[in-house]
Amino acid sequence: MAKLSKINIVNATKTHSASLFLFHGSGATGTNFKEWIDILNRQELKFPHIKIIYPTAPLQPYIPLNGMHSHVWFNRKNISIEAQEDTESINSICTTVTELIDKEISDGIPDNRIVLAGFSMGGALSMYLSYRYKLSLAGCCAMSSFLNENSFVYQHLKNNPGINTPPLLQFHGIADNLVPIKWGEDSRDNLKELGVNVQFVPLDHTDHELSRTEIQSFKEWLLDILPEKISDSKL
Repeated sequence: MAKLSKINIVNATKTHSASLFLFHGSGATGTNFKEWIDILNRQELKFPHIKIIYPTAPLQPYIPLNGMHSHVWFNRKNISIEAQEDTESINSICTTVTELIDKEISDGIPDNRIVLAGFSMGGALSMYLSYRYKLSLAGCCAMSSFLNENSFVYQHLKNNPGINTPPLLQFHGIADNLVPIKWGEDSRDNLKELGVNVQFVPLDHTDHELSRTEIQSFKEWLLDILPEKISDSKL
C-alpha cells in the first residue's frame, strides 16, 4: 500500500466541524500546493470551522518521466485520456487516502461534512475517491483534471445506477497545453450522463495553472457546501 510522504494541516480557527482535503499535482508536494494557494488567496487559506489537510504524494517511479521517481499519487502509462488506467496503482493510493478520510470520520466529522479537491493529478484522485470509493462525501472539486475515457469510475457508476453521488465542481483553463480542456469536458459529459451533478467552469486565458479567480470561486462553492454551523459560530 502506498505511504504518504508528509501531511500539512491548517486547523480550523474556531470549532472544527468540517474537513477539506487538497491534493497537489504530479511532481509537487502538499507544501508547494499550500504556498501556491495562499499566494493566490493573498493570505493563508483558513476557515473558522474547516480543517484543511494537504497530503504529499508518495515518492515513486513514474512512467511518463521514464521511470524517474516523483511525488505522484499514482502511475500513468501515458498522459493521455486514451491511455489505460493503472488500476493497481490507483487502488493503492485510494486505500491509503481513504484511511485518512476515515480518521476524520472517527474523530467526529461526518462524511457529508468532508470535501475532496485537487489540481491536475490531484483532481483526478479526488474524482476517483468521490465516485468510486467514498460516494457519501459532501463534494468534489477537480482543477485542470480528467478521467481516462474508459475509467473504472464510469464502469462503477454504470453498475450502480441511481446511486447518490457528491456534486462536482470542475475548473479548466481554456489555454491548457498539458491537459486539453476537451479532456475535462469529456469527463464532465461522461459523469453527467451517469447522474453526477457537475458544474463546469472554463477559465479564460489560463494554461495548466491555478488562478486567483478560481480560488475565490472555489471558496464560495466550498462554504455553500460546508457552511459554518450556528452552534460553531457562537463558540
